[in-house]
Amino acid sequence: MSSKFMKSAAVLGTATLASLLLVACGSKTADKAADTSSSEAKEITFYVEDQYKAYAEKVAAAYEKESGTKVNIKSGDQLGGLDKLSLDNQSGQAADVMMAPYDRVGSLGTDGQLSEVTLSDGAKTDDKTKSLVTAADGKVYGAPAVIESLVMYYNKDLLKEAPKTFAELEELAKDSKYAFAGEDGKTTAFLADWTNFYYAYGLLAGNGGYVFGQNGKDPKDIGLANDGSITGINYAKSWYEKWPKGMQDTEGAANLIQTQFQEGKTAAIIDGPWKAQAFKDAKVNYGVATIPTLPNGKEYTPFGGGKAWIIPSSTKNLEAAQKFVDFLVSTEQQKAFYDATNEIPANTEARSYAEGKNDELTTAVIKQFKNAQPMPNISQMSAVWDPAKTMLFDAVSGKKDAKTAANDAVTLIKETIKQKFGE
Repeated sequence: MSSKFMKSAAVLGTATLASLLLVACGSKTADKAADTSSSEAKEITFYVEDQYKAYAEKVAAAYEKESGTKVNIKSGDQLGGLDKLSLDNQSGQAADVMMAPYDRVGSLGTDGQLSEVTLSDGAKTDDKTKSLVTAADGKVYGAPAVIESLVMYYNKDLLKEAPKTFAELEELAKDSKYAFAGEDGKTTAFLADWTNFYYAYGLLAGNGGYVFGQNGKDPKDIGLANDGSITGINYAKSWYEKWPKGMQDTEGAANLIQTQFQEGKTAAIIDGPWKAQAFKDAKVNYGVATIPTLPNGKEYTPFGGGKAWIIPSSTKNLEAAQKFVDFLVSTEQQKAFYDATNEIPANTEARSYAEGKNDELTTAVIKQFKNAQPMPNISQMSAVWDPAKTMLFDAVSGKKDAKTAANDAVTLIKETIKQKFGE
């Protein structure tokens, strides 16, 4: 699994602002696309991330055989393709079908860069994944393809089984064998990159915090400074008091965590399914499980994410593109996608098939996704990431108390939304 899609959230602000400048043009392009797709095309263009090219070639051949429609494959950097989608729509260079992280679907759709997508019965979509491709205006702009969630990795040479509660992790931190060399009283028994809002959100949400109200659709209701969020932030701070100073490095902490885990100096970490390959390559004897329950007895509630198949608004082959998307999200093709990539299908029947493979990572992601909250996909989410990152750093480093840091972040988020979106 690629970390590029997870990282898209952090760079969404710039991309969203750029696309907003082309909203009006994009909307006209969408209307044009609808007008020019009355007759089904016999040729479409399919753009995929380089890592999916082998799968794309197989699915294209299968679809051509079934439908008679030729599928031309282009591959490259998927996020780069999304960042210049507005320009490609204007020039007519956009593909007919491509992939996007869920957090980009809603904003690209409302900005006029995507065509609406019909979710076929064969897609076997559940309410959570449907919400991830539904914009604030109620329109659906993508077909769910993949689900993702943070999970817990643990070293099987150090732990007989995965910790089930954070209380167990706190006890583990008292073990002297996890003492960090060079910093007295510091431990690396358990590590998590909690100055990264994507990773820390499960703490806040599990205690009652939230980003936007109305299931992430109301930007006027921001819940990052409520009592639950403050509780979560303070719990994170309690761990930073145990961790080496390097964990406060917002740019380097992720590398520190990976190195400590791969070298057998850390027993458990929180990370995404995209890290599994690195641990395999490093020959770590790791296990994967759901994230332990919080001190309040409730579930850690991370963002639920993943990817969808989308249709750019400039397509002249809307009917053919929709039929190809239907084929991609069918149970048969979702199973094939899992077998080729080990990425968990959004299609519920194919998801059950994947779970039946008894793969620890697959099982953990599916279980954790049930407790996850859909990441807000409205454009205003772009105003959240940087202030939230600052909020977490200021609080865990002691620069500000949690309440002040949270209030300051909410104030900045509101100001940024007003400046960008006039709300």
